[in-house]
Formats: sequence, structure tokens, C-alpha cells
Amino acid sequence: MPPTSPALPPEILFGVAYYPEYHQSDRLELDLDLMVRASITVIRVGESVWSTWEPRDGEFELDWMQRILDAAHSRGIRVILGTPTYAVPPWLQTAYPEIAGERKTGERIAWGARQEVDYSHPAFRFHAERVIRRIVDRYSSHPAVIGFQVDNEPGLELLHNHGVFTGFVRSLRQKYGDVQNLNREWGLTYWSHRIDDWSELWRPDGNSFPQYDLAWRRYQSQVTAEFIGWQADIVREYARDDQFVTTCLQYPRRGVDDRTVSASLDVISGNPYYGMQDRLDASRELTQLNYWTTTGVAGLFRQADRIYSSKQQRYLVTETNAQSIDGPFCNFPPYPGQLKQAAFAFISRGAAMIEYWHWHTLPFGAETYWGGVLPHSLVPGRVYDEVSELGGELKALGGSLDGYVPDADAAILWSTSSRYALQFMPPFGRADQPDDESYEHIMDAFHRGVIDAGYQARILHIEQAREVGPAALVEQYPVLIAAGVYIATDEDLALLREYAAAGGHLILGPRTAYADDEARARVEVAPAGLAVPAGVRYEEYSNLEEPVSVDRAAGGLRDDSMATLWIDGLRPTQARTLATYAHPRFTDFAAVTTHAHGAGRITVVGTVPDAALASSVVSAAIESKRTAPFDSVGLPVTVSSGTAGGRRHWFVFNWGWEPKPLTLLSPLTDTATGISLGADTTVTLDAWDVRVFRSEEGGR
Repeated sequence: MPPTSPALPPEILFGVAYYPEYHQSDRLELDLDLMVRASITVIRVGESVWSTWEPRDGEFELDWMQRILDAAHSRGIRVILGTPTYAVPPWLQTAYPEIAGERKTGERIAWGARQEVDYSHPAFRFHAERVIRRIVDRYSSHPAVIGFQVDNEPGLELLHNHGVFTGFVRSLRQKYGDVQNLNREWGLTYWSHRIDDWSELWRPDGNSFPQYDLAWRRYQSQVTAEFIGWQADIVREYARDDQFVTTCLQYPRRGVDDRTVSASLDVISGNPYYGMQDRLDASRELTQLNYWTTTGVAGLFRQADRIYSSKQQRYLVTETNAQSIDGPFCNFPPYPGQLKQAAFAFISRGAAMIEYWHWHTLPFGAETYWGGVLPHSLVPGRVYDEVSELGGELKALGGSLDGYVPDADAAILWSTSSRYALQFMPPFGRADQPDDESYEHIMDAFHRGVIDAGYQARILHIEQAREVGPAALVEQYPVLIAAGVYIATDEDLALLREYAAAGGHLILGPRTAYADDEARARVEVAPAGLAVPAGVRYEEYSNLEEPVSVDRAAGGLRDDSMATLWIDGLRPTQARTLATYAHPRFTDFAAVTTHAHGAGRITVVGTVPDAALASSVVSAAIESKRTAPFDSVGLPVTVSSGTAGGRRHWFVFNWGWEPKPLTLLSPLTDTATGISLGADTTVTLDAWDVRVFRSEEGGR
């Protein structure tokens, strides 16, 4: 754990990943001067080039970075210095082929990309520690360096190496004590899998037990968290008290749990990439992408909320789109205005830094068509001009967002264990194959419901919710959504019941409370532990191959609502039915129910709701809306807000082509110009526009 948390600068950091060593000619001075013109205040350097730092075993070349840091410092540009451990040099993999990661037992990952290594292997650790110490010892005292990034996007692979498996078995022995306990807890009588000695535990390659897989996935995340914590501890031996330690996460990666890996870091960083052009058009419905890019406005905000959730504090965006992202077949640069929209979307949800991947588009390598701020010509163009405009607006904001806390109208529980479990046994299919993004489909449906209803979400890890406790949760979040929380301990179920009893409005979604902490289906009436307080039960469920219309049984839900992917056969015992299904069989079941419990209420949604159903359920649950100082707004216009320095800041977005007028209901200050605007002033949001305003008082 970090002994202290070094403060971030009061102003929003604005920058790029910068690799002058990737240029074919010396452009350092020109590049940095162009950055100053664009109001860029920070660069990230050094994390990708171990073979440049140490071209041969034990031979270090460190001087080349001095010129970069000196030149940046002379221009007032801050630097985040990376450790290069995610991209091993050829000499290391040649000398120690055993450090290669294994995707299956004995099947080494071919070298030639990156992150092919078993980062728990002692030989790798020896060489990694040596290069880390050399770099950080040399440059930690440099005045340009404000922080360190250890490694890069860890957790790409699930490692099947012998040492990792041995550590896994050791962790099981520590948890369960003996094999008899393991046999009982995992149900290993099934298919004759009982073991009589730890040496009989089979490798994970052909495993069919969900209990085994959940333990294996949890252990993998521990290996990653320990690796990042190990690096962070080494760096702190040299770092100044005012320098932070972070790593950048690609959140969907299978070998990382963002909450546990963030525990050893001063600040968390994320790399949110998103679909641009029409994929940000709020008037269009497009196929959802959930892995390392997202589709839609709600997907963009979900990424922002996920990064905030790791530590429940402000975060750094260490990479995001500058131009086209992905391979040579994905050339979709942003429409004019979308870069600024995305940047302010992240800032409105807690980002303290926006940094683009990367400064210049590379002429070689796997990312030849991952566009940078400068195109292949290296001549500043439209994207550079838009980045410069954004830099000027962030400069005008100054330190006004120091200590910023994004608003939240509803909290949504995140369960990493449930994500793991639903990847192993996905409840949904896609193209006749199991869909291992099933958990994300459930989460995204409810998160989008919050966004489309005009509200703001706070994502809480279930472990964080336990720490807060039911009474404090009610005080902070009058609506709590638990959808897809498949893995739920008895403590979790008690928390949900007590939250509602204390006055909160609990919304339950599909697959919640179905399994215990060992991924065993609970042998009780579903939803387990919640059927009585929710006043509804179910005993059967069905996949949906096509969406089914939802009929309102009571007011408050939209007529165009649809059920997708799944139906729980809800049968109310005491709950009031809010909606049913327009289907000859499924009409026997309730689609949405609600029931008072204690001082609060439990609403149960028995399907994966479409945008209309999700937004109307959320709207019905949230009784009081934060009063926005604008006239009525709706999609494609969204509003985000938060407080800093006793003042509330409002971020208003137009996610579409048609200009949208906006009438102020109270005096506001336009933060880009500093001009005070009176009530009844009408401002126009142009196509793909965002405006930022400040109230003089925090208010509600």
C-alpha cells in the first residue's frame, strides 16, 4: 500500500504518449515546441523500449532520456516515466526461453508481440528489477518527472506456467486446508473428480468445473496485483514524496482485477478507447462492442465510471483515441468536435488527465494505422488544431476542478467474480457460440438506462459497497442497481436486504444472487435470499432469440419497451406487477415488479432491458432529480455534473448533427470564456459540441 498519496496538480493534465526514439529523424525540439503551442502539459515516455534502455544483458544506456527530460522541463512540460517491463528485449527471451508465458500448459506464447512473459518467473523478475532500479535511480530526481507508470496494461494473458500453477495449488491449500474440504466445497464427487492428494489436482487446460475456474481466475488476478505492487514498491525506494506511482489498465483484460491492482498505487490510470464517428451518434442504435473499445455514448461514460470505480477517486486517462484506432481496416477518425466531447466526458466523470495515444502516427510496427495527433506526414493538421483548441480550454479551466467529485444519482454494483463466472458459463450466446461478454451486456443495459434517463451513475465494486455499509449507501445513493451479481456471498445478500430496509430503492436484474462465493448455484428459491423481501420468486428462466415487447401493467414505463436476451419467470407473491410480456407463453410471467421492504423498496427486472425499458425503470425509481440550470434536455443532449471548490460544474453535450438550443434557467459562467451568462440566455450547442458551465454555488 502507498504510505501517502501524492497530490495531483490542481489543473487538468493534458498530454500525449511521446516516443522520439520511434522517429526516423531527430524532431525532439520541433515536437516539444508544437506541444507547447497546443497547450500540452505532460508527456509519457520510456515504457515501451527495454531494448533501448538495456540493448544487451547488463549493458545499460540511460543517457538518451536525459535530453528528452531536459527539453521538456525547459518548456514547462511535465513527464510520467514508465518502466519497460511489458515489452521484453530479444536477448532476454533468447537467454531465458522458460520465461515465456504459456496459454496452455507447456505451450509457450510465441515471441514477437509483447506481454508474452510469465511475470512471476524469478529470471524475469531478476532482470526486470535490475532495469527498473537503473532507470528510476537515474531519473527520479529530475524536476520534470511528476510520476511513474509501472508496466503497461497488465493482465493480457492467463498464465498456465508451472510456477503459476504451483502457486495456485499453494493458495488452495492455504484456503481449504485439506483436500477433503476442497472436494466438498467444489463438489468434486461430480464425474469422479474427488482427489486424495494435492498432487492429483488437474491442470486448468481441460477443466470443466466452474468452482475451479473461479478460483483460478481469482488467483490470476492476485498474480497480476502482486506483480504491479512489487514494481511500485521498488519505484518508491527512489521516488520523491511528490511523485505518484500508477499503472495504466485496459479494463476488460482477463488477468486483472482493477480494484485489487489499484490498492498498491497512488492513482489509477485507464486506457479508454471508443468507437468514433457514428458510434457516438445518440440517435442511432448500433451493434455494441464491449472489449477494448465501446460503442455509443453510454459506453463511453461507462468506461469513465469504471475507471473511477477502482479507487473511488479521480484518475488519469493515459491513452485514448487521437485519430483512427485499431488495424488498417478500421479507419474511422473522429468527426470534428468528438475529441473534445470525449475528453470532457472523461473529465466530467473524474479524469484529472487526458493523454492521447499518441503524439505521432508511426511509420512502422503493429500500430502503423493507430493514428496520433500528427499524421504520417508529421505536418500538423485538423486533429492537431482540435487538440490545440481543447488544450486552450483546459488551460482556461486552470485549477477550478481541483478536488472534483462527479455527481451520482444511482449506484451500480460491479462484481469481478461474477464477470469471471459468467465468462466461464455464459448465460447468453452469439452466433451459436457462448457469449463471454454476457456480464457486460447485463451491466451495460442498466448503466445505459441511467444515462438515457438523464441521470449519472457511480459504479461500486461489491467489496466497496460492503465497506460503506447499508445505511451510508442509502444516504449516498438512494437507488442501488444489482444486476448480474451472479456471485453473491451471504454478506452481500444481507447488505442488499438491509439497504432496502433502511430506505433505499434496490433494483435487481437477471442472474443476481444465483450462485454463492464458490460459484455453486444456490439451493433455494430465486432470487436467493431476496425472494421474500422482493415479494417475487422464479423457478424457471429462458433465453430469448429475438426481443419481446413489454406491456405496461401500471404507469411509469414506456410503451416501446423490449425484453432482450433473457427472461426470468417472475411470479409475484406480494409484489405489484409493473410490466408483463406480449408473448403467448411469457405473458404468464411478470417482466418488472416492485415491492415495499422496510423503509425502502425492491424493484425486480426479469430481463435484460432495452434502452427504453431500462431508462423508464430508472426514471421511476429516482424520485428527485438534481435541478439542472437548463430548460428540458433529452437525447442526443446529455448533461454531466460534479462539484469542486463548493461550486457545481455542468458539462452539456450534443451527440449528433443537429444544433440544439439551450436556455439557461439561472446565472452561469461559461468556463471557456469566463463570461457570466444570465438566466433566460439561450446558447446553441453545435453539431458534436460540448459546453462547460459553472454555478456560483454548489447547490443541488
